[in-house]
Amino acid sequence: MKQQQHPGGGADPWPHGAPLGGAPAGLGGWRRRVSLLPFLRFSLRDYGFCMATLLVFCLGSLLYQLSGGPPRFLLDLRQYLGNSTYLDDHGPPPSKVLPFPSQVVYNRVGKCGSRTVVLLLRILSEKHGFNLVTSDIHNKTRLTKNEQMELIKNISTAEQPYLFTRHVHFLNFSRFGGDQPVYINIIRDPVNRFLSNYFFRRFGDWRGEQNHMIRTPSMRQEERYLDINECILENYPECSNPRLFYIIPYFCGQHPRCREPGEWALERAKLNVNENFLLVGILEELEDVLRLLERLLPHYFKGVLSIYKDPEHRKLGNMTVTVKKTVPSSEAVQMLYQRMRYEYEFYHYVKEQFHLLKRKFGLKSHVSKPPLRPQFFIPTPLETEEPIDDEEQDDEKWLEDIYKR
Repeated sequence: MKQQQHPGGGADPWPHGAPLGGAPAGLGGWRRRVSLLPFLRFSLRDYGFCMATLLVFCLGSLLYQLSGGPPRFLLDLRQYLGNSTYLDDHGPPPSKVLPFPSQVVYNRVGKCGSRTVVLLLRILSEKHGFNLVTSDIHNKTRLTKNEQMELIKNISTAEQPYLFTRHVHFLNFSRFGGDQPVYINIIRDPVNRFLSNYFFRRFGDWRGEQNHMIRTPSMRQEERYLDINECILENYPECSNPRLFYIIPYFCGQHPRCREPGEWALERAKLNVNENFLLVGILEELEDVLRLLERLLPHYFKGVLSIYKDPEHRKLGNMTVTVKKTVPSSEAVQMLYQRMRYEYEFYHYVKEQFHLLKRKFGLKSHVSKPPLRPQFFIPTPLETEEPIDDEEQDDEKWLEDIYKR
């Protein structure tokens, strides 16, 4: 076997390159280790290929984030929780400290426990020193492009750390050059949400009942006392689409198609839940929602569960229960299920994701298999005027009055 030659002549004792740290004292000992070095060899061509691959990856990542990719905090959270599937068994709660997001948006869905949560936030903001930003506009969820830009500008310039809350459909901050915040929200069973809203608009809650207040004074008496079954079965506008298509637009966004009941809005809402929402909780499991918020956002929600369970807070919370609710007939309920098929598909999807996250943090759930998707017929969607969400109009005033007690 021929040996390689040195530039100055003679055999090269290190044909695979000089050993790291120089030659050993004995040539024989070096030759016994020479077989390991082929694994460390690479050419300029290999080096160039690696650098080009790295450059393409970095450029692709940059373009993805500039085009509205997930906020950095959500990426950190996914790495923190690790890869999983829905069927993973839950393990012990993670011990790591989550990164601290300084921009949080709670675009609260009406009649989904939002007044209870905002009352808790007012207490927590004073306790932990974050900036709770609210709005004087409570019943305008759909915005023009200029209104979106103005609202995003106002939110983005708030003192950090902040938590902004308002009844508003999802806003894409990155579309207007802003930093995408972390979103949180809570939803509930769609039929229960609709019934709560229906009777609240007419009769209010225990606050008004005790103070002999008339809810929605401008409402005609025949409308106030309209039987819920008649409203549903006779297909009154308040009890049919697109007015029943209420929850999904909060997650789909401001695009006009987000207001049309259909697959497009449903899939876009799911995508936004995955990419932009840290947590979408279920009102029926509110205590677990608060537990997760305390774990995920401790700088905002530390101690929230103890405040929520405090008897004084429970007494105030009970004042927000809607009064004079009646249960529709089984025929009317079935009609609502048919009209709200997309709402239920979204609700079950969110519920599965919520239970997965609970298991990741060691919280047990009694999960029932969601029913198969019903094959209901949905008429061609129609555009209507902005739905009247009367329950949202005096939320902030009521909270101010309660908070001053």
